[in-house]
Amino acid sequence: MLSKKKDKLEIKKLINFEKEIANLYELKKIKGPIHLSGNNERQLVKIFKKIKSRDWVFSNWRNHYHAILKKLSTKYIREQIIKGKSMNLNDVSRNFFTSSIVGGVLPIALGVAMSIKIKKQKNTVWVFVGDMTYETGGFHECYKYAKNMKLPIKFIVEDNSMSTNTNTRVAWGGTQTHFKNVIYYKYKRKYPHHGTGKWILF
Repeated sequence: MLSKKKDKLEIKKLINFEKEIANLYELKKIKGPIHLSGNNERQLVKIFKKIKSRDWVFSNWRNHYHAILKKLSTKYIREQIIKGKSMNLNDVSRNFFTSSIVGGVLPIALGVAMSIKIKKQKNTVWVFVGDMTYETGGFHECYKYAKNMKLPIKFIVEDNSMSTNTNTRVAWGGTQTHFKNVIYYKYKRKYPHHGTGKWILF
């Protein structure tokens, strides 16, 4: 019962933060692109229960929820977003790194996982990608290399069925690829690819 109550509070915190960021954006306080999350709070809270503080998390341009759940302070996250760094939230002290480049974190995460294996450390690397990145050759190569080398890395695919603004199945041609031992979940996008769905004239 206590766990469910804690989960609900965590979910509420995530939702309220994105609402705050959306409001700041519409008030023209954020002069840079933002990519908001929504409708995937429950899945992420469940996944992050398995992620330890010493583990590395590599995220992408839609990273606010990941940053909060990795215990970066909401004050720091908010400050970075207002500075226009929504797509580049990084905090090495928390083992958290992002990239706005499609698949940009994959080879970096792979290198960190290799380093962990060589040094015989106990932490794990967690990489979050969207369904568009999941279809790229970069993902396929990194996944296969990690599997063959038995690296301490886990891939999480967040499937909102959209490759930017095009249906992923249409963009990539038919059925989605499915690799073994990949954490995969689907959700319906709450916000558009960029912004809040309203025109903001600066």
